[in-house]
Amino acid sequence: MSTPFPVEILTLFPDFFDGPLRISLTGKAIERGHFSVNCVDIRDFTHDKHRTCDDVPYGGGAGMVMKPEPLVAALESARERHPGVPRILMSPQGEPFSQKIARELAQGPGMILVCGRYEGVDERVRQHWIDREISIGDYVLTGGEVASMVVIDAVTRLLPGVLGNQESISEESFSAPMLEYPQYTRPREFRGFEVPEILLSGDHGRVAKWRQEQALARTKERRPDLLERRDASPDSQSES
Repeated sequence: MSTPFPVEILTLFPDFFDGPLRISLTGKAIERGHFSVNCVDIRDFTHDKHRTCDDVPYGGGAGMVMKPEPLVAALESARERHPGVPRILMSPQGEPFSQKIARELAQGPGMILVCGRYEGVDERVRQHWIDREISIGDYVLTGGEVASMVVIDAVTRLLPGVLGNQESISEESFSAPMLEYPQYTRPREFRGFEVPEILLSGDHGRVAKWRQEQALARTKERRPDLLERRDASPDSQSES
């Protein structure tokens, strides 16, 4: 088996990840060796009895700022274990996370994810020890742990062998980029609501066309911005 895709998580709360990393597809992927996770407690790199990782901001202001010394030491330690792996800070100031970025990261050598806390990290860390900043949305979280878990989930499911059916990846929402078409399963009738007859026809060509039309209509209704950014492709040309 090939070397597992390494994920290093630098956090003040490593216990946060115990549950999410053990369940569902993520837990199975770790068990099968598709990727590895190492949660690093930033407090382990402090040198005072209180294990201090934050301090008041220069110039005044509310809140606290993560100190550079323990965070940089943790980053350097992780980089020694995984040279060349990108150091990613989860930050509301980062580039918006997308399926495109998830695919890009899944092609790389791994991820070192930094979970910010408080009012953020010392700017010197951001400037000199961080390769990329990512945001999962225009809102503020208590810390970067939730955001890191989102990135881990989105990226690692794209790794070879993680999903049983790799074709499902190309059909998912945002892969075109378009939202996915409606899905149905048994029973054929539920409380008076029927499955669309075309899905029962056995005509794969008509089904594919119907799904494409449904995906386009749903995207126009719910996320027209995706169509504005859409690149020219054989699929999009066939819809015109």
